[in-house]
Parts: sequence; structure tokens; C-alpha cells
Amino acid sequence: MSGKEVRVLVVEDEAQLARALSINLRARHYAVDLAADGRSALELAARAHPDVVVLDLGLPDLDGIEVIRGLRGWTRMPIIVLSARHSSTEKVRALDAGADDYVTKPFGMDELLARLRAAVRRSQPGGAGAPVITTPTFTVDLAAKRVIRDGADVRLTPTEWHLLETLVREPHHLVGQRQLLQEVWGPGYTTETNYLRVYIAQLRRKLEPDPAHPRHLITEPGMGYRFEP
Repeated sequence: MSGKEVRVLVVEDEAQLARALSINLRARHYAVDLAADGRSALELAARAHPDVVVLDLGLPDLDGIEVIRGLRGWTRMPIIVLSARHSSTEKVRALDAGADDYVTKPFGMDELLARLRAAVRRSQPGGAGAPVITTPTFTVDLAAKRVIRDGADVRLTPTEWHLLETLVREPHHLVGQRQLLQEVWGPGYTTETNYLRVYIAQLRRKLEPDPAHPRHLITEPGMGYRFEP
């Protein structure tokens, strides 16, 4: 990114890994803050206002999920979970709590850096020229990252927002399952089609006039999904 230096808060209690992350990030001109436990992470985030958080779930004081919820109480900064927990249940818990991405240990540094760049890119304002998409039921403002229904903001998790944004940017077009999974969850998740079913169902409950008979978020069985304004 040009202009402002990107500040990363790394929350990791394993000193060797924290040091390796710090060295790799600083070598690529990121500013880095380190926290070894959850309480320090929350205090440092409030003080330093990082652009993105890289968070281990297995912390000595707080569970990483509590840290995510603590951050989501006041900020929408991207959160990338870095965890040895591989189960789908743990991934869904973290994403539902407000994490933007989930990388399992052991991981490749290049992949983590790519996820970091993507998270920061997605978090940047779309600018005044970003489109506003209007349907008879709700309005999506891509620049402001807002969804409005019946005159009120619809509260979406970061994952729900990324999924909706990906679909509304290509109205009337089929977006394949693999493409959606890669865009929203990353290249390691291209077979996790159950994620799509769960999150599309959540979006329909929040946005569709009749979630059982959707008008806007259409399933193409076995292929993907389509947004119809």
C-alpha cells in the first residue's frame, strides 16, 4: 500500500513465532506491535489503533474468541486468526465472533502475508465512486459498508458482509462456490461448501422478505449463488 504505513498487531504467546512474524512483517515495511496475552492485546489495540490484527486463539489469560468479541465491541479492523485448532467448529466460532479470516498452524509465511494484504485491501474505503445497490427490500452501500432495510442499519458480521459484497458486485451473474469460498475465506477453504450454506441462510434471514423463498440471494444447485437486485 502506498502512503500510510500499515500497522499490524500480532497477538501470540509463543515468543519464537511472535519474533519470526515481527521480523517478516517489518522486512516488508509493516509497523508491528506485539502482545503476548489477550488483555495486553485489547489495551494495545485501543491505544495504537492497528490497521489489522493477527491473533492466536490459545492465549494464556483470555480465549482468543473473547479477544475478538472485545475488539468487535468498538472496531471493524480486520482480524486474522492464527491457530492450531483445525476443527470446523472452532473456525465457525471465530468467524461468527467477528474474525475476517482463519489460518491454521503450521502455515506458510507467504500465504499469511497474502491473507494480510487481502484483509487490509478489503478494509479500505471504497471511495465516493463506489456503487450503492438498491433492491425493493434493502440497500447496500459498498463505500460505507452498510446495509439498510426499512430505514435501519442491518447488523452483519464481517464474514456476512464479505459474502454479500462479493455477490452484489456481480449482479445477475452466477458466482461459483469455489470462487466465493476463496474470496471470503481464502484458498484453504475451497471445499467447505457447508460454510456457504450456513452464511447464505443467515443473510437471507436478515435481508429477504421471505427467507424460505428468496428473491435476491439465489442458489444455483451444485454450482454457486447469484444476486438479483
